Amino acid sequence: MPELPDIIVYIEVLAARTVGQVLEEMRLQDMFVLRTFAPPIETLEGQRVTAVRRLGKRIAFGFADGKWLVLHLMVAGRLQWTDGGVKPKAKNVLAHFVFTSGTLSLTEAGTKRRAALHVVADEVGLAAHDRRGLDVFTATTAEFGAALRRENHTLKRALTDPWLFDGIGNAYSDEILHAARLSPVAFTQKLSDEEIARLHEAAESTLMTWTDRLRVEAKGAFPAKVTAFHPAMAVHGKFDQPCPVCGTKVQRIRYAENEVNYCPRCQTGGKLLADRSLSRLLKSDWPKTIDELEERSAR
Repeated sequence: MPELPDIIVYIEVLAARTVGQVLEEMRLQDMFVLRTFAPPIETLEGQRVTAVRRLGKRIAFGFADGKWLVLHLMVAGRLQWTDGGVKPKAKNVLAHFVFTSGTLSLTEAGTKRRAALHVVADEVGLAAHDRRGLDVFTATTAEFGAALRRENHTLKRALTDPWLFDGIGNAYSDEILHAARLSPVAFTQKLSDEEIARLHEAAESTLMTWTDRLRVEAKGAFPAKVTAFHPAMAVHGKFDQPCPVCGTKVQRIRYAENEVNYCPRCQTGGKLLADRSLSRLLKSDWPKTIDELEERSAR
């Protein structure tokens, strides 16, 4: 799922291409993507875009008549841009939005169709799509800690909760926790003040570093490949590859459709976290530490 750094870059390139432009035509290829019926989406045609705004992981287009179009890309939704006068060649298209300057195509790989469009009448309607998670860039460390300690959850769950923190998902939470040298299953109410300060600093630096990196990669062009897996990431998507800090093989826990990636030496004091399915299968044969796992692998 595109997260804060990806959405910021999307917002910047979309604003440069659409603000001041009239939405001339919309072509919905899959009606299921539209989740609202009032106001009708057709009323946006002929309207000028006045703003492009980020709401967590959502992208909102503001129009001159006060209406907003809200896009939620979910896991597999992506955006493609085709300059004016060129026929779009995007695949798996859910909708085309035609401007004088070009065509914005909303695509989604797979068959689950989770990406969504909502049309709202005004700022009040737009606010209903804002989860109001804390912005780690503007929050003080005290505010960051208060949000963490509001309930007692694991760090992984807390960081990815949009009601607690703004724009952080599965990929960047892995990177933040690795940078902070904290276990993904540590409980929020048991963190020390020093650990909270370290986590806040890691969240700011990780998200800013990756936003700047993605800007540089885009070079002002429309992002062609938005993915949760980058070669330069430390642990996310790097199972069984060496940690860039200590060289230990990155481990993972799988759950539902997500997974946690972590370095056992940098983050958990050498302990292996229990993978629900695998550790239940192996029971007493499940290694408890990275040293034990490496010893078995060397036999």
